Amino acid sequence: MYETLMRLPLFAGVSHKKISETVGKNKFHFLKYAPGDIIAKEGEMCTHMKSVITGSVQITTESPDRKFSVTQILDAPDLIAPDYFFGKKTVYPATVKAVDNVGILQIDKSDFLNIIKSDQIFLFNYLNILSMNAQLAVDGVLSLTSGSIERRIAYWIIALTQSNARSITLQCRQRDMYTVFGVPRQSLIAALDNLVARNIIAYSPREISVLDRRALASLLQ
Repeated sequence: MYETLMRLPLFAGVSHKKISETVGKNKFHFLKYAPGDIIAKEGEMCTHMKSVITGSVQITTESPDRKFSVTQILDAPDLIAPDYFFGKKTVYPATVKAVDNVGILQIDKSDFLNIIKSDQIFLFNYLNILSMNAQLAVDGVLSLTSGSIERRIAYWIIALTQSNARSITLQCRQRDMYTVFGVPRQSLIAALDNLVARNIIAYSPREISVLDRRALASLLQ
């Protein structure tokens, strides 16, 4: 169990001894889910920090009118929506379900606060996660004014997915994509074709599949 915990982003760089002390002083709930089980629903209150410790989960984010959605796969070990645990809006922004047999570590807010206050490493790990997401938002807003359609596409997809996600697909009818990205059809197709030529995405009239998220993210730098 300690080896598994040490692989989680929150516990990176923490000793066996410290993790043992932390487990002894706080409540760690280990839950199991079968393929297809719902782990969290969009709009549900985020009352516990959930970490994927075994298996993979599918995360689906949809627009209010359901015309636009992004799906991603997150493999263990990773956190589920860590930046929605605190703040003004503490609800899950997406629906999370098990892809295969999944193990989840769940920690409630009071215990989580005790953990990050008990050692600077825990605190720094969590702050680094939040900081990366905040910096991405700034980079993304700047990309919207750059005139590069490729960067606009990158921002939409990167902002709605987690850094270690794979099998990312953006589902939207092509005529709705013109509105989403605020560009004419010809310009959008040219940008998509450019990303295809660079082996970053593949696309069809209703879907964009991300082949290389890292390369897509690099467009925002």
